[in-house]
Amino acid sequence: MAEENKVKLHGMWASPYVKRVEIALKIKGIPYEYVEEDLVNKSQLLLQYNPVHKKVPVLIHDGKPICESLVILEYIDETWKNGPPLLPQDPYKRAKVRFWTSFVEKELLENVLLVVTSEGEAQEKAIKVVFEKLKLLEEGLKDLFQGETHHIDGENMGILDIFLCSLFGAHKAQEEVLGVKFIDPEKFPLLSSWVTALTEVAVVKALQPPHEKLVVVYQFLRQKALQPSADGVEVKEGVYVRSLSRSSPS
Repeated sequence: MAEENKVKLHGMWASPYVKRVEIALKIKGIPYEYVEEDLVNKSQLLLQYNPVHKKVPVLIHDGKPICESLVILEYIDETWKNGPPLLPQDPYKRAKVRFWTSFVEKELLENVLLVVTSEGEAQEKAIKVVFEKLKLLEEGLKDLFQGETHHIDGENMGILDIFLCSLFGAHKAQEEVLGVKFIDPEKFPLLSSWVTALTEVAVVKALQPPHEKLVVVYQFLRQKALQPSADGVEVKEGVYVRSLSRSSPS
């Protein structure tokens, strides 16, 4: 029975999408085996478990694979009821959290990646869009929290917290490489205090790769994207770094 309920996570240490799943598993107190994937030479197991996208993360539970980070997080929340809930119980609050989680994924993440992988006028345009989206998120958070203080710890982190953490948990590395300060307490005080609180949660700190390695990751992604003759760099789910994919996060 123990073997049937065994949980494995196939991931890559630098992937923010994988970190989402790791944080959720830790919050729920779910024991799991972590399998580091070399995404330059993808394992046969990864190709077998995720034949459609061939990317990480992939969660294996009871021998069955679940793919895509948001799908995995909702599966975890629906399957393990004993830990803290990742989504609110109230249907309306749950809908609002899902809306802003989708906003972070589709509106913010895509444009932050454009900032990382572009230069000149294109990058300036992407930066402007990111700030516009951050302003919308700041206003949305005021409505979501309704003037209440959003106290964050390892017992009440939800899906929206996890998604925001996976995007801006490395904001200091982003700032160092890009020269742009997205998490600005003067422009976005609520968002900045929220991200700061998230990065101080013990579970998050334990899973966050070292700052120096994150800087190298962003430098590499930027360098590869700006080299016309270079092979394409995956910046979607399952992001990898060719020269670092065999490295450990320690």
